[in-house]
Amino acid sequence: MTQHDSPSLPAHRPGASRQAPEAPDDTSPSCTTRPWMPALLYTLGFLTVYLLAICTPWGQRAENPWFYLGIQGGEAAWIYPLSGSVYGSTPLPPLELSAKPTVMAGLAVIVLLTLVRRCWRQGFAALGVAILAIGAKEVFKSTVPRPDLVGAPENLLDQGFPSGHTVIPAALTLAAVLVVSPRIRPYVATAGVLWLACIAAATATMGGHRPSEVLGATLLACACYGLATWPLPPAAAPGATRSPRALHVIALALALIVALVSGARPDTLTRSLVSAATAFICAALVWYAAVGRPAHTARRTRPALD
Repeated sequence: MTQHDSPSLPAHRPGASRQAPEAPDDTSPSCTTRPWMPALLYTLGFLTVYLLAICTPWGQRAENPWFYLGIQGGEAAWIYPLSGSVYGSTPLPPLELSAKPTVMAGLAVIVLLTLVRRCWRQGFAALGVAILAIGAKEVFKSTVPRPDLVGAPENLLDQGFPSGHTVIPAALTLAAVLVVSPRIRPYVATAGVLWLACIAAATATMGGHRPSEVLGATLLACACYGLATWPLPPAAAPGATRSPRALHVIALALALIVALVSGARPDTLTRSLVSAATAFICAALVWYAAVGRPAHTARRTRPALD
């Protein structure tokens, strides 16, 4: 009589049935977004702002009175002493004549960081962001005219879309986050968006540009960032870096404060608030493009019921 062996059962481990399997990490950008989607969305946003604000009569009517809110010129703005318009004063980069030196210094820093960290692909992408955004701004302003659809005064017919002073801090910030260490990338992005919020609000409130021109410059820089980082591996793609949620709140709160202070004017509340709101939107766009969504807190698994 043969003895049949009973099928072997897996050994029971205490607590094994009580531990639920861990959920797969789905925060990878490659699993949630297509690499070409950010560039497409930012480009569509840029074209939408241009078509609505520049190529429609009601868009021009909404923004042309911008230059007549409050006292003519930017002397009434709180940030005016830092603009470089005062004779003998040092401008806040990249305002007034400091624009070209700011671009050259920014490109030199990008090259230096690329050589030190030997991140060749990220370095070429960073240079592409800065050169493409600033170059596209020059080409767009020189080749695309501003139509006069409402019989505006001659001094309001100059093409100012997009804003050159705004595209510089936006592009250099997005370029810098590509060549720095991922650990300090959120903090570099924080410094960059504060700089952008200050320049964007100052440019709008002092009458250098309309709000649409400031917003269009930021969208152009973000579109160039998405385009330049498209061929990069997922680790260096937009939104690949995850930072604590508290840092997102702190960075955006500081950007709002800087925008409010930089856009403040005692002669017109409307111009002050609209300038600050536009600058804050610009800072939020660059922050999201450079850093992405906040990191999700790890979920605690509940013990399974017997």
